[in-house]
Amino acid sequence: MPKEKLTLSEKSILRELIFPEPFSHIQDETGLSYGAIRDDLIKLINHGYIEVFDSETLLSVSPFYDSDNIQQFSFKATKTGLKSIQSHAI
Repeated sequence: MPKEKLTLSEKSILRELIFPEPFSHIQDETGLSYGAIRDDLIKLINHGYIEVFDSETLLSVSPFYDSDNIQQFSFKATKTGLKSIQSHAI
């Protein structure tokens, strides 16, 4: 169930996730607050734009991840997620 339009913060997050990246990388690169990143990640995961990985093994844990400890995971944009920002490339 893809979203129709992404927010600027969601686009910023997706641009960082071409490869699996930890939560800290997203925070460093986007400059967004913990809460804003957490909320956007959960929305993007629920809409199929991002896949969740175990940070140590880089094995997919989607959809079984602990949203209360989201900072312990890594994230990567899905094919759908990358297509959604393709037209926004600079």
